[in-house]
Amino acid sequence: MSRRTVALAVLAGLVFWPGIAQAHLMTTGLGPVYDGISHLFLTFDDLLPVLAMAVLAGLNGPAAGRRVLVALPLAWFAGGLAGFAARAPLLPPGVTALSFIIVGGLAALDRRLAPNVVAGLALALGLVHGWLNGAGIASAGREAMGLVGIGGAIFALTALVSAFIVSLRRPWTRVVARVAGSWTAAIGLLLLGWTLSGRG
Repeated sequence: MSRRTVALAVLAGLVFWPGIAQAHLMTTGLGPVYDGISHLFLTFDDLLPVLAMAVLAGLNGPAAGRRVLVALPLAWFAGGLAGFAARAPLLPPGVTALSFIIVGGLAALDRRLAPNVVAGLALALGLVHGWLNGAGIASAGREAMGLVGIGGAIFALTALVSAFIVSLRRPWTRVVARVAGSWTAAIGLLLLGWTLSGRG
């Protein structure tokens, strides 16, 4: 990873870093399902790992893409229901940063992984982030139906991004996808450092 790439990732992290975490308190006025959809697209900590997972799935071919398309939203929904029932995060600080690093790093490396391995990563990612979403929704006193919106948005986004990546044929286009993965990993390192320093 070049210094310029790291510098751009750090800059992006600082620009998009939320001052106050109120992601679960947003209301569209259209009901909990639409609140869930808007949550995904407005929450940096969830959107980037989903995009990185879709890129990783696409880089590993159609079979991996299809499995992730099913595994990621279902695991996110199941984790969300469990987190909603528990009403507490119960996960160590920095766990979301690790998902950035692992998934983004694997996409950057562009190593061929078995479809089941990619699906397993999607399951783990979905369960962890879903749990945090569910616990946040419960603590904010919102309806669990918001998880349906989040799951639907993840399904649509994963389908579009992974299918686009699978369609790439020229070598330089895969390099662009790998760079996106490296930026995600770099942002994860920034977030992890931020969390460990006690500022997250």
